[in-house]
Amino acid sequence: MRIDSESFFGQLADEMNASPDRFRILGDADMVAALVMRAPDGDFAVRVRFEGLRCEGVDEVAADEAHLADFFLDGPLSAWQAMFDDILRNGSASGRLTINSLALLATDIRLRGDDPMGVDKFSRFNQTLQEYLDGASRVGVAAG
Repeated sequence: MRIDSESFFGQLADEMNASPDRFRILGDADMVAALVMRAPDGDFAVRVRFEGLRCEGVDEVAADEAHLADFFLDGPLSAWQAMFDDILRNGSASGRLTINSLALLATDIRLRGDDPMGVDKFSRFNQTLQEYLDGASRVGVAAG
């Protein structure tokens, strides 16, 4: 399965929702994140909505609508693929391939948003987002 698909992120949501104990220690999350993957043959963007210990919605959106989320993470598909490849190798993202490191370094994937309070949700809930993304190691996505 390709990472630039709504169905992939839907499977990550199903994995999260089936494993509430994995997220309970992180606490409730209330955020809408958009992930934008840039590619020469067309961009892909998905909006992911978290409420409490669940992922309550996954929707493909136009990349130019990503700013409507609380925050969005924007970068080349190759950078996203490198993160997911690392997750598959290690069971979770490691080192500079965690979503927090990638966003802080801002060399490939950048944290963006129109509202400072929305962007702050990335800082508050990034471990929940990372655990959601790490679900790729459990849903059987194929590496790049």
